Amino acid sequence: MPTIRVPASTSNLGAGFDCIGVAVDRWLTVAVRRAARGERAPAVRRLGTAEAIEVPAERDLLIVGFAAACRAAGREAPSDLVFDVRSEIPVSRGLGSSAAAVVAGAVAANVLLALGLDDTAIVDVGTAIEGHPDNVAPAVLGGARLAVRAGDGHLTVAPLDIHDSLALVFAVPGFAVETKRARAALPATVSHEVAVVAASRSAALVRGLATADAALLAAGLDDVLHVPYRRALIAGYDAVTGAAIDAGAFGATLSGSGSTLVAVSAREDARAVEDAMTAAWRAIGIAAETFHSAGPVRGYDIVDDSSSPASPLAAEPAHDPLSFPRS
Repeated sequence: MPTIRVPASTSNLGAGFDCIGVAVDRWLTVAVRRAARGERAPAVRRLGTAEAIEVPAERDLLIVGFAAACRAAGREAPSDLVFDVRSEIPVSRGLGSSAAAVVAGAVAANVLLALGLDDTAIVDVGTAIEGHPDNVAPAVLGGARLAVRAGDGHLTVAPLDIHDSLALVFAVPGFAVETKRARAALPATVSHEVAVVAASRSAALVRGLATADAALLAAGLDDVLHVPYRRALIAGYDAVTGAAIDAGAFGATLSGSGSTLVAVSAREDARAVEDAMTAAWRAIGIAAETFHSAGPVRGYDIVDDSSSPASPLAAEPAHDPLSFPRS
């Protein structure tokens, strides 16, 4: 039976609202198998950060993704499956935990049932469930991805370059922000003037990530479409992002819709930026975990773990976080 590993992802990155995402070196691991005689199914057994998820199995995004992939291939999803899940992706922290689960379910269906879906179809399946592709695309394809929908509705996903000298620094606080609440904070419309600024800063973000240009990164990480309305949901937002910049970061912003904050810095400054963000949150009584990601992270892995059917998560496959993503 297959074991699937799917990376976390950060999205938006400031001005890349709902269209830019980057795979991150934190992982969801899922093994799927047929239920043994007398075993309840469908079932999802959760370990690690996944233990924070408290929904019935039929509403778990793993099973939702699995069923959606089956429908996309014109197949019926079996009902006698057990999903063993271990995750190190924080839940409701803006690191793509839901997209990782959807992708893991869809890939598991594709492998287990030989559905014949390619990666483009998996992205489409995940995007239909998530509502936007910015976390789904890097979870499937790895690396940094730009997802653009044309006037006819066709989704195009293209790779983005991130300069070798850059690191993404993450500070994950001990509180969550629900995506629905973050979405509800956004206005229904913005002025033409704001839209022009947003477009120019999105372009600055793409070019800044590719060239490590300090001025472009500072502009691209200073969003006007979503951050001004969501920052109030994050206790200490101004202090933590300011501390990151004071420690050498080019800029700092929300990861996804939060509560995680992400800074972009030179690799040699990453540890100092981590420490500064942690200290700023600690000063207001909030504990935070920090880590940084430097270099490309590939998309999902499929691991043949048939040698250990009784304990499908016992052997974690080796993963090179610097391996290049699928083209």
